[in-house]
Amino acid sequence: MPGWLERLKTDYFLRRISRHDLEEIHDTAVKAAIKDQEMAGIDIVTDGELRRDNMIDYFAGRLPGVQIDHASKKFYYDFFDSVVRGKLPTAPLGLVDDFKFLRRFTERPTKFSITGPHSLVRRIRNEYYPSEEAFALDIARVMNLELRELVKAGATYLQIDEPYYSGFPEDVRWGVKVLNVLTEGVDAKIGLHICYGNRYGKPTWEGSYRYLFPAILDARVQQLTLEFARRGEEDVALFREFKAPFELGLGVIDVKNPTVETPDMVAERIRKALEIVPAERLYVNPDCGCLHLPRDVAFAKLCAMVEGTRLVRKELET
Repeated sequence: MPGWLERLKTDYFLRRISRHDLEEIHDTAVKAAIKDQEMAGIDIVTDGELRRDNMIDYFAGRLPGVQIDHASKKFYYDFFDSVVRGKLPTAPLGLVDDFKFLRRFTERPTKFSITGPHSLVRRIRNEYYPSEEAFALDIARVMNLELRELVKAGATYLQIDEPYYSGFPEDVRWGVKVLNVLTEGVDAKIGLHICYGNRYGKPTWEGSYRYLFPAILDARVQQLTLEFARRGEEDVALFREFKAPFELGLGVIDVKNPTVETPDMVAERIRKALEIVPAERLYVNPDCGCLHLPRDVAFAKLCAMVEGTRLVRKELET
């Protein structure tokens, strides 16, 4: 997130610029993010999520039936005070336009991310549903329709972000049930991203991914995308221990550290994972989003990730 975009987003909440101006700024920033990824050599690009102030508000503000106190937010990265006081109606969330914009400005394969219901219920105050699970199930019902619309618009690879699993491991069993409602009938590759949080570039939780197993094996997704660069390389072995059927999105770039990895460091992390997960089921990515890194550092880290991956690909070809 460039510093100038942070300031302009905040200017919008302070009513110094119009919504129209902010949307023009977002368009420019997203096009720049796409170009940066292409220049770094990324195979599968995203829109950089630069329209989103944080991973919650972009969806809370679009979910029908969620009430937002717009005066509660002064800095762009703050969370809105949001609450639900009745059953959520069904309505479009407007994510298809974001996806179409991404597709318009790249010819490469794309991935589009959605914050999952479990994370949303942890930040939206519930004054109607009998339980968090019931609230999350209704969010999943509404968002399932949006995922189907994204597929109709051409999306082939969607990612569900659920970092709050790591903070509330006791929720994983019902969280998987909710996840399966969210993805039911969605004809696309579905990745599930779980990390230990990245609020202000700091981990929110610590631990091991062992808490996910065996409950996560019932998730109807094709891929788990996990962070391993900052810590926990040994957790890759859980894929072997539990015979996990998923592809693995291997986090090889530490987004909480401004030090740029070398291609050799990236290559070694990939080699270790290949001892457990076959190459055809291995995807290479950063631990989490690069939101809090300076833009030049984020770009250098992506370049290192690409070059490290190329080193291993050459080895596999010989």
